[in-house]
Amino acid sequence: MAKKRKQSEISSKSRKTVEPEILKATRISDEPVVKKVKWTNKNRVLIFSSRGISFRDRHLMKDFRQMMPHSKAETKMDRKDKLLIVNEISEMKNCQKCIFFEAKKKKDLYMWVANTPRGPSAKFLVENVHTMMELKMTGNCLKGSRPLLSFDKEFDMFAHWALLKELFIQVFSTPQYHPKSQPFIDHVFNFSIADDKIWFRNYQIVEENAELAEIGPRLVLNPIRIFQGSFGGPTLYQNPSYVSPNEKRAMMKRAKGNKYINKIHVKKAQEEKRLEKRYNGDPTDDVFKTH
Repeated sequence: MAKKRKQSEISSKSRKTVEPEILKATRISDEPVVKKVKWTNKNRVLIFSSRGISFRDRHLMKDFRQMMPHSKAETKMDRKDKLLIVNEISEMKNCQKCIFFEAKKKKDLYMWVANTPRGPSAKFLVENVHTMMELKMTGNCLKGSRPLLSFDKEFDMFAHWALLKELFIQVFSTPQYHPKSQPFIDHVFNFSIADDKIWFRNYQIVEENAELAEIGPRLVLNPIRIFQGSFGGPTLYQNPSYVSPNEKRAMMKRAKGNKYINKIHVKKAQEEKRLEKRYNGDPTDDVFKTH
């Protein structure tokens, strides 16, 4: 019996399968290991407009959404609503920054750049708009790439320009490790000052020659006011040289009206001169007249 038990134990041991050895994974490539870093800066920018915006301004808004991967869209806001509602909309969309395009009279476009909901905020008149599709430049950049921000030296000379510079840095710079952004930089946002206005340009960085090729869009921002709050509040700066588009159109109408009045005066003066030069007859005709 003991021999049978020993033979059964030996047969059971032989039936057990031998587990294969697990090999540890080894890296073959020499590329450095990139550790996943948490997305700490979670600033989002809400970009939308009011009703009555023109087709060119709508394409400009879409260009900004394409250039900024950390942006969010929203439906058009009714013109009757007050601007303070934008703070509530941005809070619902979980956005800390906002770019709002306000259209008036289907002619004039105003651009608000705000830090919601506490402020500050700035209001600009948008002039000389040229969109990407309209320009058809040679430059090109991949969608979602992070931009470099280039500012003119004059931004550090005055307090209101320095405040706008910090506001643009927080709004237009794509947060690092953003889920929708690419991990490289291939284009530049350029902000330059000329004639007390901000000129915006977008350039591609050409790697071969380290040159810049313009992509678009183009626009000029004429600053109107800087507010302490978001879409309102105490005024921190007001542009003294700003002239509204309504005043410019009224001045042009007055100039045209003055031209018409001047033409009438010139015609009257010419007629009076013609009457004076007209021949009145022989002065001796009245000598031989008798009563």
